[in-house]
Amino acid sequence: MKIVPLLLITFICGSAIAQTNPDESAVRVSVNQLFEGMKKADSTMLKTVFAPGARLQTVVNKQGNVSVQDEAIAQFISSVGKAKAGALDERLSGMEIKIDGELATAWTPYSFYYNGQQSHCGVNAFTLVKLAGTWKIQTIIDTRRKQNCP
Repeated sequence: MKIVPLLLITFICGSAIAQTNPDESAVRVSVNQLFEGMKKADSTMLKTVFAPGARLQTVVNKQGNVSVQDEAIAQFISSVGKAKAGALDERLSGMEIKIDGELATAWTPYSFYYNGQQSHCGVNAFTLVKLAGTWKIQTIIDTRRKQNCP
């Protein structure tokens, strides 16, 4: 008889762990919307995922000299909008999300393809903020490399 309560507790705890946090799902939607907008070359879609004052940065390592390069969000959105639909294809190999209140981070390893050819790979680190009930991207910082890509 002791086995039945133990199985019931295991089932209930397992079900609770398996349930997806609604905020985690919403963060995934926001991040995935960015990449869908890139793939479709849809600048209107991209504008909706960013918070006011959002930042885009890249960690650059040129022969051991590391720096951080900034790109204006407006410039990024404009360049994506000028691309041919399907030309920009960033494929994620995972997404690790952490949330505390209205702050979230997403760690996304990726491979980037341009016109069907792998260009580079790396990791994106997103910071998102929940504004008026919607998760918006506040910052993206990434790494880019051409070697050791999956």
